[in-house]
Amino acid sequence: MNARELRNRRARAIADARAILARAEQENRDLTAEEQTQWDSLIAEADSLRAQIEREERQAALEVGLDESAAAPLHTQSEPEQRGGQPSDAERRLAAFQRIFPAWLTQDYRGIPATELRALQNDLDASGGYLHAPEQFVNQLIMAVDDQTFIRRLATVYQVSSADTLGVPTLDADPADADWTSELATGSEDSTMSFGKRELHPRPLAKRIKISRTLLRKVPSVDGLVRARLAYKFAISFEKACMTGAGATGPLGIFTASADGISTSRDYATGNAATYPTFDGLIGAKYTLKAAYWPRAQWIFHRDVMASIAKLKDGEGQYIWRESVRVGEPDRVLGMPVNMSEYAPNTMTASQYVGILGDFAAGYWIADAMSMEFQLLQELYAANNQVGIIGRLESDGQPVLEEAFVRVKLAAS
Repeated sequence: MNARELRNRRARAIADARAILARAEQENRDLTAEEQTQWDSLIAEADSLRAQIEREERQAALEVGLDESAAAPLHTQSEPEQRGGQPSDAERRLAAFQRIFPAWLTQDYRGIPATELRALQNDLDASGGYLHAPEQFVNQLIMAVDDQTFIRRLATVYQVSSADTLGVPTLDADPADADWTSELATGSEDSTMSFGKRELHPRPLAKRIKISRTLLRKVPSVDGLVRARLAYKFAISFEKACMTGAGATGPLGIFTASADGISTSRDYATGNAATYPTFDGLIGAKYTLKAAYWPRAQWIFHRDVMASIAKLKDGEGQYIWRESVRVGEPDRVLGMPVNMSEYAPNTMTASQYVGILGDFAAGYWIADAMSMEFQLLQELYAANNQVGIIGRLESDGQPVLEEAFVRVKLAAS
């Protein structure tokens, strides 16, 4: 079943769930136990179909990448070569990486020049070794991670290649209001405006994967396979940290109250119940965010919270959640795109965070260090006919402009 068919099934499930709510509302009663079970089942089906749709679309994108990689020659002529010039150092390094990577995974170095081995490997021993990926391969991996982690697509990403940290200047205090004065006067001297500085420090992020030796022998594009699997692993870790990370050893999360990120001054609970968000509460949160941020603002909720929001209606009886029916179009809440993350808060109790609305391009920065290292584990999984690969890169992230966000919080009990 393709993505379009899955979307149609999801739309029917949501329509059936809404029909159950509408029937109960017309009869001015709560849902019966049987109706509640049916509604829960339909919403669960819609969530499951949404996950299938995302997997289908991601798989299609990955297969396109693998097909292109498999079809492409190991080394194509660059523009300088086509003009009769020499390839750049980066181009030579990528070509060497593409030649050596399959051999490195299988430990079969026949036909690989010793100079290329020395250029790409830090160490080589009987149990495996280390290999540095060139910048182009790292860029391709990061792009694959972006496809699976929506917050990276929404945020502003910087490459930190020549410094240890990325400084983030912040306006800690605005200047006082301007003075009405005469033509020749300049107004009073301001002493309230002040600046601070936060720093993004790319920190090591590592994941280990296992791949069948048989699969390695049969896959024509080994680098594409490894890149796809590592992208999935890195995406999970990074999304968790961007949601609820403490910022001590990795990114500072958007749901972590912090003076270095989003403080409690950007929390909004007015109108919400102690166990679920309300229409009035979400409206209040939306209008707490300045209109200048609305064009790029997006919601983030856990699917459990979305199941509650799916029941909410506006004053005219219209559902405030609009499901997507087109490929590439997101669901919307109050007219703004909504993203669901398994790592967003979903504890529906008093005074807990349940969502956020924000302009991530303006308010969340990510710093990537352009270096990546692979470690090969030849012996550890040999009994299972597998090869282990550890990938390491360095990255960090944090909110840098708290007024670009508003967090949805449940009311106190």
